[in-house]
Amino acid sequence: MSPVSSAYEQLLDAAIRHLEGLQSRGVRHVAVSAETLRALSLPATAPAVAPSHASPTLHLPETPTATRGNSVFGFNKSGTAASQPPPPIMPATKPVRSESKSTDAGKAAAFAELQRRVLACVQCAHLASARKTVVFGVGNIDSPLMFVGEAPGADEDEQGEPFVGKAGQLLTKIIETMGQSRADVYIANILKCRPDTPGQSAGNRKPTSDEMKTCIPYLHEQIDLIKPKVLVALGATAVDGLLGKTMGISKLRGNWQTYRGIPLMPTYHPAYLLRNQAMSEKRKVWEDMLQVMEKLEMNISDKQRKFFLKA
Repeated sequence: MSPVSSAYEQLLDAAIRHLEGLQSRGVRHVAVSAETLRALSLPATAPAVAPSHASPTLHLPETPTATRGNSVFGFNKSGTAASQPPPPIMPATKPVRSESKSTDAGKAAAFAELQRRVLACVQCAHLASARKTVVFGVGNIDSPLMFVGEAPGADEDEQGEPFVGKAGQLLTKIIETMGQSRADVYIANILKCRPDTPGQSAGNRKPTSDEMKTCIPYLHEQIDLIKPKVLVALGATAVDGLLGKTMGISKLRGNWQTYRGIPLMPTYHPAYLLRNQAMSEKRKVWEDMLQVMEKLEMNISDKQRKFFLKA
């Protein structure tokens, strides 16, 4: 076998193992850029040897300034992706990663069993009859960082994955600005089914307190299995579901809370930033994320610390 063929087989095997690992952790989709697809279509060549000291890279947005007031983590006021030049590439010196290289087999099995029970759940008959899918959660079940929202919306109900609509795309951008990816963290909701909207042709609604009480034991089990070092509650409903606190999110955000001994940071739901794109509101959410990064002992650049400050 030629060196190129041997290298190809090794890379293919590694890619398959990686994708199977993602699938076992609940990841349903993998983004592939047009550039990557073009590269894959080219004939194989002898692999270049990368220097052993090369650092991984992360993509950060340009430093926001007052002249970019219509952009929020890469989105404009209409909620569509803003047209921007390619972001600079900076070294990720200390990304937040799971401490173990692979998920413990017992943990993976327990998580799979939990997912099986959630997918079959019909305790809320009105939700079970109206849903298209059950939205269990997505990401790395060994992650020290977990984001919790309130409930799936129409896009999530369609795709079976949390935070994939406009608000979800914004959350992804926030995570990437922290130097992470969706595959590095875990994302879940209080409710696993989209709240039904009888009589409505569009839109979503908040889950009721009874719906949250019925469904939240599943989230408790997810958190118990993942054992994150930090939780981020996205919006007042998530805070209410996790902590039973109904205080306004504007008063709670930015102040550390505790969920069963785990530090919890309440912050605004990304949907709020789609509605209110004032620079001051973006900065508040980013300051909350800076606290999360500090709690996880992630390296933070001076540039990151200055995001969303007026020039």
